[in-house]
Amino acid sequence: MPHQPLDDLFADDSAQPTALPLGTQAVLLRGFALAQADALVQGVQQVAAQAPWRHMLTPGGQAMSVAMTGCGPLSWVSDRRGYRYAERDPVSGRPWPAMPAAFMRLAQDAARQAGFAPFLPDACLINRYAPGARMSLHQDRDERDLAAPIVSVSLGLPAVFLWGGATRSERALRVPLRHGDVLVWGGVDRLRFHGVLPVAPGEHPATGQCRINLTLRKAL
Repeated sequence: MPHQPLDDLFADDSAQPTALPLGTQAVLLRGFALAQADALVQGVQQVAAQAPWRHMLTPGGQAMSVAMTGCGPLSWVSDRRGYRYAERDPVSGRPWPAMPAAFMRLAQDAARQAGFAPFLPDACLINRYAPGARMSLHQDRDERDLAAPIVSVSLGLPAVFLWGGATRSERALRVPLRHGDVLVWGGVDRLRFHGVLPVAPGEHPATGQCRINLTLRKAL
C-alpha cells in the first residue's frame, strides 16, 4: 500500500475506520480497548505494585528512556547479558506477577479480530512512557514462537508509532495512537521494524502524565 494515502488518512483522525490495515497481516484497531481501559489500567497498577517500574539497561550499558515491568509466566528483560525472556523478575528474584484476566481477554479478542485465532500469550511487557521517552526502531525477535502475533495496547497520552519495513533503512509510516487503540501484527508482517517517537508532554485522566503500552506475546 503506498505511503501517501495512509499519511492522508491519518491526518483526519475523525474519519478513521474502526480497523485500518497497516500491512497484509497488520491492523490498527481504533478504540478497541476503550471499554476495558479502566480494568487494564487497574491491572497495570496491580502488576507495578508487585514488580516495580525500572529502566532496564541495554547490552551496551545505556539506560532505556522507557520504564518497564511485566507479567505472565514470562517477561522480557534486558541487561549487559543481552535481551531475553525470564521466568523471574531479576530485581526481586520472584516469579513475575500473574497476568490479569483483563489483559488476556483483550489480547485474545484483538487477535481474533485481526485474524489470529487462537492466541494464548505467555508474556506481557508493560512500558511506561514519560514525556520525552521513546523507543527506537527495532524488531520483536526474541520470541521462539514467531508464528504468533504481537498485540500492542495504548493507554493514556497519545503517541506516534513508527511502522517500518523489513529493514531499518526503509521509510517508516507515522501512525498516531490514542488511548484505547490496539495494534496487531503477525504473519508476513511479524518482523517489521517499529518504534515510538518521543512522547509529548501532557496529562491524561486515565494515566496522568504518561503513556502506558501493553505488548502481549507468545514467547515460547
